[in-house]
Amino acid sequence: MTELIKKEQLDAIIERTKFGGGELVNLMGTSAWYAPGAAAAQMAISIIKDDKRIYPCCVRLNGQYKLKDIFVGAPVKLGRKGVQEIVKLRLKKDEQELLQKSAAAVKEVADALDAMKLI
Repeated sequence: MTELIKKEQLDAIIERTKFGGGELVNLMGTSAWYAPGAAAAQMAISIIKDDKRIYPCCVRLNGQYKLKDIFVGAPVKLGRKGVQEIVKLRLKKDEQELLQKSAAAVKEVADALDAMKLI
């Protein structure tokens, strides 16, 4: 993200994000429905209008970010045909390692669910 946003701006966004849920709770009494609903509405509008805006979404990666056959969060361009593009950001070594660690945890949970044969 430091390639896209100045460090000061990014730090401000991170701080606002940390306390955004609490801000909503104070204003509305809850935050559980508002943020996901607002995000889903924005994504739907982008698809309907073919805006091709970039959103963080859970998407299947097939080699992007050195990950294959796994659904994880990544920036995507959304338009009329859904995911138009998985946006490839240059990650620093430590960022790539954290993403790999996160993907491994997701895979572990997915494998455990598959082993349960619920579906």
